[in-house]
Amino acid sequence: MSRAQSKADAAEAARAAVLAELRPGQSIELLQELHILTREGRLNQDSRRKLKQVYHLYQFIEPLLQELSRDGHAPLLADHGAGKSYLGFILYDLFFRQLGRGEIYGIEWRAELVQRSRELAARLGFERMRFLDMAVADAAAQADLPERFDIVTALHACDTATDDAIAFGLQKQARAMVLVPCCQAEVAASLRQTKALSLSRTPLAELWRHPIHTRELGSQITNVLRCLHLEASGYQVTVTELVGWEHSLKNELILARYTGQKKHSARERLAAILAEFGLTQALGPRFGLQA
Repeated sequence: MSRAQSKADAAEAARAAVLAELRPGQSIELLQELHILTREGRLNQDSRRKLKQVYHLYQFIEPLLQELSRDGHAPLLADHGAGKSYLGFILYDLFFRQLGRGEIYGIEWRAELVQRSRELAARLGFERMRFLDMAVADAAAQADLPERFDIVTALHACDTATDDAIAFGLQKQARAMVLVPCCQAEVAASLRQTKALSLSRTPLAELWRHPIHTRELGSQITNVLRCLHLEASGYQVTVTELVGWEHSLKNELILARYTGQKKHSARERLAAILAEFGLTQALGPRFGLQA
């Protein structure tokens, strides 16, 4: 066998291995446009990690879309903090395109990313994708958005953008929310400000006396508060891992499905946790509580 033939066989084997990692029906052109695949059809370590995260998230979202698209319903999905819209494009390619109805709205404050996504959607003929150049917090007030959305997603929406996505979902009466929080810095900052007082008040303040513990505990408290807020608002909440920790340190996945059963106990516990950590004044209004 010639050297050229050996190289060609090796390239073909590598391409086949990559294709085996993709979901059936996945557009190679899309993945190349998103720079997940190289022009030669290869995956590098970083792009493989991104694809694994999005695919794993898709496994949770697909059953929701199947359920919500029954009886001819056209599902509406809002993706907050969309960034380069990896999630939105792959959801459209694997589900919405074949379904033939429904729309995806990508909400992202960086205008250059929004413009790039619009151009890519036009190039690929993804006609039912919309991209809005605005902060997540401003989206709920946007007059030309639909009054209701079926699903709200936020993949690594930074810090309080996840809370803004939840507020959007509540206002738009979302049937489901799929959230992967990131960079939960706000609570940690509040804990630091009241650390001296807390240390004199309760031995539990040792849990956040050291800066690294402050950051970690702040992240944990933030997500616990979000889950209680969703339960108090009528959602059934499940918390799990997105992917293995080797792929992402921001790995907590919050799944919320609307049932209409608002838990009074969840609101009571939410208020108690805010009070215990001295966060009522700073965060109470965000979670529907008086400061």
